[in-house]
Amino acid sequence: MNIVKPAIAGTLESSDLQVKVSPNPDGGLEVALQSEVIKQFGRQIRQVVDETLARLGVESGLIVIEDKGALDCAIRARLQAAVLRGAGCERLDWEKLS
Repeated sequence: MNIVKPAIAGTLESSDLQVKVSPNPDGGLEVALQSEVIKQFGRQIRQVVDETLARLGVESGLIVIEDKGALDCAIRARLQAAVLRGAGCERLDWEKLS
């Protein structure tokens, strides 16, 4: 799956996160993560992001995540929503998303 258009999901409210995706003009996949809790949970957040992107089969795009202390389930949900919007996905394979 490739990101073909800009998309966004989430908010900048406490305990949430905002995910922005866009096509990567250089090709490949780039992820930028900013978090208020990166010192405590940065490794876990990055693991959830990497697993979710792998499960969705994302191969290229720019992913910018601004975390405000979201739980893993919120990270997955926001990332999935932004990627699916940015990929212009009309048919979903729900098995990949569970």
